[in-house]
Amino acid sequence: MKIEGVILPTRGHNASWNLEVSDGIIRTMEPVTHQHADAAATPSLLLPALCHPHIHLDKPYILTCNHGTSPDHPDYSDLAPRTGSFGEALSNTSKAKERYTAEDLYLRGSQLLATGHRQGVTSLRAFVELDHVTGIQPLTTAIKLKDDFSHLVEIQICAFAQDPIFSTQHGEENRAMISAALADYSAHISALGTTPYVEDSVDASLRNIEWAVATAIHHDLHLDFHLDYNLTAPDTTKPQTYSVIDALERQEWADKANRSNTIVIGHCTQLSNLAAADLANLADRIKSSKLPVFFVGLPTSDLFMMGRPDPSSPQHRPHHRPRGTLHVPSLIKDYSMSACLGVNNVGNAFTPYGTGDPLQLASWGVGIYQAGTVEDAQLLFSCVSWGARRAIGLEVTSDNGDIKVGDRWQAMLRVENEQCWSLEGRSGRAMDVPARQRMSFRDVVWDPPDVHLRSIIR
Repeated sequence: MKIEGVILPTRGHNASWNLEVSDGIIRTMEPVTHQHADAAATPSLLLPALCHPHIHLDKPYILTCNHGTSPDHPDYSDLAPRTGSFGEALSNTSKAKERYTAEDLYLRGSQLLATGHRQGVTSLRAFVELDHVTGIQPLTTAIKLKDDFSHLVEIQICAFAQDPIFSTQHGEENRAMISAALADYSAHISALGTTPYVEDSVDASLRNIEWAVATAIHHDLHLDFHLDYNLTAPDTTKPQTYSVIDALERQEWADKANRSNTIVIGHCTQLSNLAAADLANLADRIKSSKLPVFFVGLPTSDLFMMGRPDPSSPQHRPHHRPRGTLHVPSLIKDYSMSACLGVNNVGNAFTPYGTGDPLQLASWGVGIYQAGTVEDAQLLFSCVSWGARRAIGLEVTSDNGDIKVGDRWQAMLRVENEQCWSLEGRSGRAMDVPARQRMSFRDVVWDPPDVHLRSIIR
């Protein structure tokens, strides 16, 4: 395979490159200066491909689906948000799950994967819920989707307990459902995920965490928690992130677990309330424990759910809306923690908007995190690309997105540059406007290219 006339952002924008790949290895990389390049040619930008480190495969487009009314494709329009609260989202999603069919799950899942592929996604961790309502249908559908899309997207299936597994009348049944799935479908499952905060007591949440750690070690799985999804003051309720670290150390994850398996902790909005000293101490503890812990910020869901004013409060301020999401760039730059960004949900009660575009997510990060430097742009891109891959235990070629001769070739994202935009002029003649050229990480983060300008090179 020969790739000609591409800009490599880690090597500046003053030269384009010709690459040759054979037997899956980059064999040659030759610079072509712009002065000697074909004047009519517009170099494209070659980037590491994108990754969804945290996305729900069984819940996309519940609110933005085709609104079918056939038995195979149920209508969910009556479950649109009214208050937008987290409790409402949980309740409406539970009602939606009662309507799932195999055809419905496959259609929405395939639409999610196809959309992601068009946007430049080549790898993802897909959460599928298993409980007394859904049974194993989301899992068996995910296995079929993984097989059908295996030539396009590298899919990790995460068997996920969204509902309680140590409390409520269905807790034991839900736990048994996950345990059976891990035994019966072990060849297809890469990760185990749970949601300790949905349990009805602190004790049940702690049992949830301990069980998840032990089960992941036993089945040789990655571990993934939805955790600390609140903005409660840490001095009122201690974040359960600390309890996860305790359990991992107590059960000797560093010694017993497969070294390639990671621990991902998602949401953790409560950590945004930690004092600087407490955050530094948490970072030091994770580093000293040598645990492969990664945080994933999920701002599109977090900002919709968190920070809503409480009208019943005497201090009610209707327009005070805390960002309510992990400050991922600061975790990386200021505390040397491992973190990335994920989309989480698309078109359902938890996130009733957007297309799930990772580049759009990185772009929103500029405003959400007030991260507007050129260096921030590369960091935000890494959070939806190689940094996200590393978080879910996938191979990466470098720590900064660079490629070099001798590297194993991984799918790359090619962003095409147009020479000009042709518009209809007032006189009826064409009016050509020079197009903005995307030549760096900054350009694609500050101004994400349209999907039709992106293509994956395999």
